[in-house]
Amino acid sequence: MSPTWRDEHLEAGHRAELLLAEMTTAEKCHQLTARMAWSLVKADGTDADGAEDVLRHPPGHVAQLILDDPAQLAAMVGTIQKQVLSRSRLGIPVLFHAEALSGFLNGGHMVFPSGTGLAAGWSPDLVEEMTDLIRRQMRRTGLMHALSPVLDVALDPRWGRVHETFGEDPYLCAALGVAYVRGLQGTDVSQGVMATGKHFLGYAAPPGGLNLSAFESGARRTRDLFAYPFEAAIRLAGLRSVMNSYADVDGVPAGASPEVLQDLLRDTLGFDGFVSSDYTTLEQLVDRQRITKDAAEAGRLAIRAGLDVEMPNPYGYGDVLAAEVERGVVDVRHVDDCVRRVLRAKFEVGLFEHPYPVESIDVAAAAREGADLSLELARRSIVLGQNNGILPLTPGGLDIAVIGPHADAPTFQFPTYTYVSWREANEAVMRGELGTMNGAEETVSAWYSALFGAWDGDSVAPSLAAEIGDHARTVRVERGCTLTEDLGSLDPAVEAARAADVVVLALGGASLWFTGERTEGEASDTADITLPAAQVRLAEAVAATGTPLAVVLVQGRAYALPKVIQDAAAIVVAPYAGPFGTQAIADVLFGVVNPCGKMPYSLPRHSGQIPVYHHQKAGSGYRNPLPPSVSRHYLDLEATPLWPFAHGLSYTTFALSDLDCGADIDAYGTAHVSATVANTGPRDGATVMQLYLRVNTSPVTRPAQQLAGFTRVELAAGESRRVTFEIDASQLAYTNLARQVAVEPALVDVFVGLDSDDRSLAGSFAVVGSARVVEGAERSFLSRARPHP
Repeated sequence: MSPTWRDEHLEAGHRAELLLAEMTTAEKCHQLTARMAWSLVKADGTDADGAEDVLRHPPGHVAQLILDDPAQLAAMVGTIQKQVLSRSRLGIPVLFHAEALSGFLNGGHMVFPSGTGLAAGWSPDLVEEMTDLIRRQMRRTGLMHALSPVLDVALDPRWGRVHETFGEDPYLCAALGVAYVRGLQGTDVSQGVMATGKHFLGYAAPPGGLNLSAFESGARRTRDLFAYPFEAAIRLAGLRSVMNSYADVDGVPAGASPEVLQDLLRDTLGFDGFVSSDYTTLEQLVDRQRITKDAAEAGRLAIRAGLDVEMPNPYGYGDVLAAEVERGVVDVRHVDDCVRRVLRAKFEVGLFEHPYPVESIDVAAAAREGADLSLELARRSIVLGQNNGILPLTPGGLDIAVIGPHADAPTFQFPTYTYVSWREANEAVMRGELGTMNGAEETVSAWYSALFGAWDGDSVAPSLAAEIGDHARTVRVERGCTLTEDLGSLDPAVEAARAADVVVLALGGASLWFTGERTEGEASDTADITLPAAQVRLAEAVAATGTPLAVVLVQGRAYALPKVIQDAAAIVVAPYAGPFGTQAIADVLFGVVNPCGKMPYSLPRHSGQIPVYHHQKAGSGYRNPLPPSVSRHYLDLEATPLWPFAHGLSYTTFALSDLDCGADIDAYGTAHVSATVANTGPRDGATVMQLYLRVNTSPVTRPAQQLAGFTRVELAAGESRRVTFEIDASQLAYTNLARQVAVEPALVDVFVGLDSDDRSLAGSFAVVGSARVVEGAERSFLSRARPHP
């Protein structure tokens, strides 16, 4: 008997090949498309208008099915899956995808801190624990494709999506990205959820900080910096999906570039999964980037480049692509390559054997899952930026004024790509403030009206004032201003400040989807990253009272801080952290938790310094030596950041000592760098011990320093611990003069510190002997930190 694709004992690639052989051109071309759920079913589960025509050649994917609770979601997934399986010729199950950036983006599931919040915690182990939970939540509701994590290296804080990333450092992005993917996909992807690394490539480095802008970079920087987290996730965690960037790379849009999707991603980085288009990529080739005249040409360019799946609806694929194949202008081999990758992924994830959600979900239990983890991640994400001794505040003994736009606005803790923000956007659609896809307005409105009830965003979490009230003698709350606008008189805020023992000035930003008052978010960029003027005016009025000022900055990216903030008695930086964000802030303010967060980005003094990331090239930017008789790089300002990357204080103190850089190594060896960290202060605490290297090769310029390892160390007061970093020589590889990734002889300067500018310990070792070209899978991306007993 001939083998059949239905035989689950066969290897996934073999099954995909057998199934591909049975498919018609139209079936293949639609397997590469997605559809919104409402094009298949109505809110009550019956056929949508036109569903019969869609099911003639069903899509391979369903886009962004988001509902109020997991039981409701599972039921709808089951209805759509049954519709496709029972009414299509081959019965190929659809792959449902969802966002999972700060938790599974669906109602009734836990929300976790945003990307920069997770990065501020420097805890890959907890990130993997978080995504392991997301994996289980998604699988039981029948969704097996996550459009996360964001692996972009964010160098420009003007860009509104920085908070979705893991910050400015490629090594930190790689370490957290690998952990994120491992948790989602699991040790066996047949029990996992396919992760999607996005946005390939260079999306977070747009000129001017403007979203959707071109990516301008040389080949070495592209490979060694921006591709680093993607390659690490591919090589170390088996990343199964990648999403293209909207940017054009070296003049060609990424979604239509064989150089990006084939030469770099597949041939060079070793990716063998499927590429998912960012939403409306093909439309943008026509309407925005204007490299094609119509949908058919966009489809031809994308399929030849290796863009496997068009989302969220057919435009240049589906019937349009099938017609191009039949016309003879698209080689069916390109289509087959893409379909083969998609089918193999579906077999790998076990979708054919387990297409349906679980039959019963405890909604109340699901909503509680991950609560303790979310709180711990929120606590670890808080950065104590400065403190003159005012913090921690004394519990129970203070009259506190909580003033500012974050004083009583818990929804600000929920950025884009969380359910709260998504519901707020839906409400805006229903009010007519936010458009939807052209031609779908009536359908979408009917869908939302039938499936979603009244929404009370203020009930999603306690306010900061309420959390502070649990610790203070009395609390008075005054907003003083909105995020960006005055509210009229500042007198109530000033009066509250005068009457208080301490003012907690709750300032910062908010991330929303395309509408409403916001400072960050998708398509929400800013030319000036200074704290909004209305907040500065409020701060100056409150500071003039002389009442001690503890500033809380809730933000997803860097703000340039005015003098009134810099002069505050204390500054606490908090991310968008979800339901426990305000509790985590209060816990730090009152010393329930000893802060241990470290900034995942440098804090500029001024917008004019951008970019000011710590790993600038030697001899470039603020890493450039000053000429004789010149006192500083700018005439009007220091060129260094106000706070360096990885800055963060504690209520205790730590000291580093006894650096040992070990013996020299050859290009196949392993370097061992050891140092001792001690808690020299009065209370237990945790810090992040960091290893930085400067690799002095010739003749290509290298970063003045690179983060090459880190470990979070918890120590009791008076306790010390020795830590050894083990660095495989291949981690030092870079794109050399011959454009080979190689380890070359070099003196390697070593810095071990508690932030990127800490030079407490400095030394060196050498890479000696012959150079070594490092082939793909041989490359090491992450060092190992080994604590000694």
